[in-house]
Amino acid sequence: MTQLNTQTSRITTGSRRTRHAFGWAASVGALALLAGCSAPEEAAVDTAMEEDLATLSRSVDVNATPADVWSAIGDFCSVPDWHPAIGSCTMDGETPPTRTLVTVDGAATFIELETARDDAAHTYSYSITSSPLPITQYEATIRVEENGSGMATITWSSEYRPDEGAETAMQETITGIYDAGLGALVANYSE
Repeated sequence: MTQLNTQTSRITTGSRRTRHAFGWAASVGALALLAGCSAPEEAAVDTAMEEDLATLSRSVDVNATPADVWSAIGDFCSVPDWHPAIGSCTMDGETPPTRTLVTVDGAATFIELETARDDAAHTYSYSITSSPLPITQYEATIRVEENGSGMATITWSSEYRPDEGAETAMQETITGIYDAGLGALVANYSE
């Protein structure tokens, strides 16, 4: 069962950056549909908007152990292996690492800095340093945990500040990004 809590936000035509992100959001949604990765019905959703800081959390259960899932998604540059919208990842070789993700269609590039990692706890966090999205202060965490039934729960959560007028669109865009990746993982582990 999906649970969704959200606060309604107004959308205006916004800046060129905002309009570009709306186009990119449609691209991500289209890629997810082409890949057959819609939101899994059992996905848990939490969204909130406090002042200008938004939070989003998506969780799914997969038929695998946390260690197995972490071996597939725990590497900071493994995103193209499990997310259908991401075509490539390169890392800068620094500590902490920065990765550059490019979408499958080449239309968008994201530069992200790893801010925390705990392989024993199956979790890492990162921040976006550059993207086409009209957001700032984006901080996210990917976590894999045992759910008590022999399955793993994957949670992808974030906090971010959307540009004025882009609140609802960014909530929908980021939810779509998370749904595409998590949906692909559910499908992968259901085979």
